[in-house]
Amino acid sequence: MSNHDCGVALITGASSGIGKATAHMLQQAGYRVFGTSRKAVSDNLDGVTMLICDVTDELSVQSMVAEVLRQAGRIDLLVNNAGIGLLGGAEESSAEQAQALFDVNVFGVLRVTNAVLPIMRQQKQGRIINMSSILGLIPAPYSALYSSTKHAIEGYSESLDHELRTLGIRVVLVEPGFTRTAFEERIIQPDRTLAVYDSARAAMEVLMRHGVGAGDAPEVVAHVVLKAATAAVPKRRYTAGKLSTQVSFLRRFLPESIVDKNFRKFNKLPA
Repeated sequence: MSNHDCGVALITGASSGIGKATAHMLQQAGYRVFGTSRKAVSDNLDGVTMLICDVTDELSVQSMVAEVLRQAGRIDLLVNNAGIGLLGGAEESSAEQAQALFDVNVFGVLRVTNAVLPIMRQQKQGRIINMSSILGLIPAPYSALYSSTKHAIEGYSESLDHELRTLGIRVVLVEPGFTRTAFEERIIQPDRTLAVYDSARAAMEVLMRHGVGAGDAPEVVAHVVLKAATAAVPKRRYTAGKLSTQVSFLRRFLPESIVDKNFRKFNKLPA
């Protein structure tokens, strides 16, 4: 592959937001890019080939990966970006709702990764970037289940990277903070809301909308993904955006009591 041909990239959840921005940036950098969405979109979106894929469906995932292989013959970069959110008190969601969230955010990553790994192992090279979150580093109130999915991705990715390094494959985490996308508009509501949480849940929703409105452009995250994709020796994780970088510093270097106090203040919770 030449400097103008970075290889073949596959991005899940590429029809909007961070996924769309990442697909375009990788395409401009020289990758041949395939993106996925749950519903049909334009066959060719500004040079990005879009395919239908439901990451909760094993057959859909296998069919999508087979189509990329049929068209391109290889997969050099996988960006697991597809995901959904959930805002509410931890006890406001049934076990069934929690399982549905994990089916997309965790097992969806597992399905796509498992489908791509045999190709990368045969190539003896490849890179996998899993989209985590600032909440994969420090959980937020009323995001217990969503935070849990991102903590799961963090642990899965670190372990997988150790397993695959000797095979020429690296696994990297990207941790965005608030990003200006429509993600918050598609956040799932709890399926058994409790009145005791109504006021705090509503306040957290306002805080989230404000944070998203003042957040980073999706291109900021896309640039970090490109950096992680092309680094000769990638770091284990990359923060994306000012807030994510600040929180990472606080969590790693300040005493837990100070972090806890500042975190509750940021989330407008009593000390």
